[in-house]
Amino acid sequence: MKTLRCIIVDDEPLAVKMLEGFVERTPFLELAASFNDPVLALSEIRAKAPELVFLDIQMPDLDGMELSRMLPPDTRVIFTTAFKQYAFESYEVSALDFLLKPIRYQKFLEAAQKAQEWFALKEAASAPVPSAEKTSVFLKVDGVLRKVELSDIQYVEGMKDYVMFHLASARQPLVTHLTMKAAEDLLPPEQFMRIHRSYILGLEHIASVSPQGDVKVGEALLHVSEGYRPAFDAYLQGLSK
Repeated sequence: MKTLRCIIVDDEPLAVKMLEGFVERTPFLELAASFNDPVLALSEIRAKAPELVFLDIQMPDLDGMELSRMLPPDTRVIFTTAFKQYAFESYEVSALDFLLKPIRYQKFLEAAQKAQEWFALKEAASAPVPSAEKTSVFLKVDGVLRKVELSDIQYVEGMKDYVMFHLASARQPLVTHLTMKAAEDLLPPEQFMRIHRSYILGLEHIASVSPQGDVKVGEALLHVSEGYRPAFDAYLQGLSK
């Protein structure tokens, strides 16, 4: 069981104390430091590069959303906040989960286990196989790690705390407890492309592209959103050369 080093950042001392107690009760978490000041925390996070940060959002001087965009690339965030309106924005950064205060230990543990699963999958996916030679990934489905061939993945669809891997070989998708950001990190960019907040496309499975820019994949028609269209159009232009 991999131990995850974590840092707590919250400007409320009582909230920090509660989270410290939760971390102490969780065998696979190790507390590296706690901070009430997000500016001081940022310096320490950059120096220690912990796997996980439990991060409040509304804080003086530097809010949690801003801080999350300044973290080391391998550090992941679990947001802890009293304001549920930030939930949607949290999934646009490197957040693994979003805990709404007051936080119960059971919810905290589920979020921590999601982080543990994410790092386990990352470790399995990054075993000593060059990206160009990588042919499969491991997905935790119903508590079991399943090996999935990359060539079988038509597209990935986001569903809040879960993602669905739609496979060419199966009628029903595989559902796993990940964010879209985590799924995107898991898949090699030369074979997969994010085309929408909710879709990652398996490039070899493109059947057709409509004049409106929608992509036919198997039985599905996926919309390419404006923010992702330039990269997708550049990919298509590269194929036509």
